[in-house]
Amino acid sequence: MGLHLAFQSRLDPVPRMTLEQLRIFIAVAEREHVTQAAAFLNLTQSATSAAIAALEERHAVQLFDRVGRRIVLTDAGRLFLDEARAVLARAEQATRLLGDLAGMKRGRLRLAASQTIANYWLPPRMQRFRREHPGIVLELAVGNTSDVAQMVHAATVDLGIVEGEIDDTALAIQSLSGDRLALVVAPGHDWADRPPSGPDDLKAGPWVMREAGSGTRAVCETALARRGLHIEDVEVAFELPSNEAVRVAVESGAGAAILSTLVVAPAIDAGRLVPVAFDLPPRRFHMLRHKERHLSLAEQRFLELA
Repeated sequence: MGLHLAFQSRLDPVPRMTLEQLRIFIAVAEREHVTQAAAFLNLTQSATSAAIAALEERHAVQLFDRVGRRIVLTDAGRLFLDEARAVLARAEQATRLLGDLAGMKRGRLRLAASQTIANYWLPPRMQRFRREHPGIVLELAVGNTSDVAQMVHAATVDLGIVEGEIDDTALAIQSLSGDRLALVVAPGHDWADRPPSGPDDLKAGPWVMREAGSGTRAVCETALARRGLHIEDVEVAFELPSNEAVRVAVESGAGAAILSTLVVAPAIDAGRLVPVAFDLPPRRFHMLRHKERHLSLAEQRFLELA
């Protein structure tokens, strides 16, 4: 397979597989659901099913088993999934190369970022990039640190920016200036007037935390570990999936939290939160890219800007 994939030989009247069929196959295989894949690709269910049927009929190979309302990959389908992903990755590289040759007049840059970065740090940098390179379409996916690292590893995005530490030998990691963190409570909390003085105070809590896999959660766990405590040693009132949910819970008196000053500064200025004296080091952000992928000119420009 190669660049001739999407073309039909004059000697072969049966259409060969196309990159679009591969893209549809991968979406269905990853979701094991035709309707969900169709919605993700913005296609009709009938068009999605037809693309899978065309692949199976053209090559006389069954790629999926139908089990009730679900579909699952056959052994052949699992083997083909790896090859399909590799072909699309090569096609994506060819597209990026052509974009480079066009002098960045057209193209796209797929970014992924963890929540604090996506909501506060990244937007002004995206706007600056867009102003300097209006022909490049920027796409942004948001997840926690581990989610973003997985997206970069799977090459579903070009660059990732995260708060937490990543240990993945497939990824090139570049440190960036980050933000500062603060321990915050609602007015009236015991710590608003008397900061915690030792492990026993910290155990008393309660705490509001982000979910496991979040960079902010990792910082909180590290801060407790420096004081001889594990996460199981403290009372966790809530684990919540976003910085805003944590902030609002703390404002409501649910407990204490460690959050980025980018997140809590407006609430502190408005008197809804009180910063607590608590030693927390500055936090660095990390830019992630896959070592084996071609670094496009758009990616290079964004790295320079960041």
